[in-house]
Amino acid sequence: MTSSATSARPFDANDVERYRQDGYILVPDLLPASAVDAFCENEAAQDEAGPRGLQNHRDDDAWSAIARHPEIVTKVSQLLGGSPLIVQTMYMAKLPGGGTGVALHQDTHYIRNEPNTLMACWIACNDTGTDNGGLCVVSGSHKRGLMEAGEVRESDQHATWVNDYGMVDRDGEEWTETMHSHDIHQFTRDQVEMLTVPKGGGVFFSSLTVHGSYANENSDKPRLAFATHYVRDDTWVFRKDLQGMVAA
Repeated sequence: MTSSATSARPFDANDVERYRQDGYILVPDLLPASAVDAFCENEAAQDEAGPRGLQNHRDDDAWSAIARHPEIVTKVSQLLGGSPLIVQTMYMAKLPGGGTGVALHQDTHYIRNEPNTLMACWIACNDTGTDNGGLCVVSGSHKRGLMEAGEVRESDQHATWVNDYGMVDRDGEEWTETMHSHDIHQFTRDQVEMLTVPKGGGVFFSSLTVHGSYANENSDKPRLAFATHYVRDDTWVFRKDLQGMVAA
């Protein structure tokens, strides 16, 4: 174990209880600014623009450095009660002046897994909040199980998409499943908690915690965020494109 891993701060008992009750916990000083700056500089140096897939942590040291950061992995291991595997990583750069968000959803809708140990860590790479389309959550929603979801209600606020995914179960049976952008209609904007997460801050949440974000209405400030999804190492993930999981 490296010295940085040894010095990483685990959650205390009160933090863990708050996560269990609320379905999420915000850590405002999770990573140093230098860590997110190094990642953003790496992205700015890339030739291609836009998303680069969900597995960049496998071959890009800058992505891996965030997904495997000891401050994150120590806490994820604690919340999962075991060794975590990295399922996917995403860099979400929401442009100013109307860049759309993701409608209210539960991650299990998109990443079915068994047993359901899926959780996420969402990192703010710049100061984020209501003004620039920051993360929002519904506290305690994880206790209600997987909820029914419909089509996206506000296309000016949220991205819409439809994709086909190859699936396979533990016995090797394969099929194709059509997925679309979800929106949990039973919640409205005034029922969600808009989080203010400073640069380097992180939010840990379960795959059943309802969350999303709205459009970036700020005229000149982007909303930059990095998210990693983890499962415990005894978990099966059904989507074939996400089965190349690696240890955190």
